[in-house]
Amino acid sequence: MSRPVVDHPPSAASSLSQHAITSPNVLCEAYDYPIPSSFSRGMRVDLPCASIIYISGTASVDEHGNTAHPGDLAAQVRRTYRNITELLRSEGATWHHVVRTTCYLRDIGRDYDEFNRLRTEFYREQRLDPLPASTGIEAHLCREDLLVEIEAIAMVPRSGACPECGK
Repeated sequence: MSRPVVDHPPSAASSLSQHAITSPNVLCEAYDYPIPSSFSRGMRVDLPCASIIYISGTASVDEHGNTAHPGDLAAQVRRTYRNITELLRSEGATWHHVVRTTCYLRDIGRDYDEFNRLRTEFYREQRLDPLPASTGIEAHLCREDLLVEIEAIAMVPRSGACPECGK
């Protein structure tokens, strides 16, 4: 069961609009998981001068809602970055727009050094400079076979002059 997509356009009293973002080529909607869940893959909030893209905690999940690469940290990290990349792309954004990540690891003591190596490799491939602000946290993830989950926030400048500041 897919959830309806609802777009909330700005009212006359507000210059804020928001809509859920998806990328069905790599991720099904949470409602369509084998055990359904209730969250959006991400949310785009349009402000007068920029859009903010909030990516929900994203992991190594495939387009059918199944865990990809159980037990393989490196493969899970790569799939997680692919999923986030596609969510960003669906909104015309890239990793160059990402300003913050929160990285959740099931076992930070065991996996942080390898995760950090893989993250550094990915960021170098993306040629990111500056790097996003980031926090690493040990957490109980929603599935026993997931080792990493990442949230991201991106800022995308709006094209054209800002109606509020004229820039």
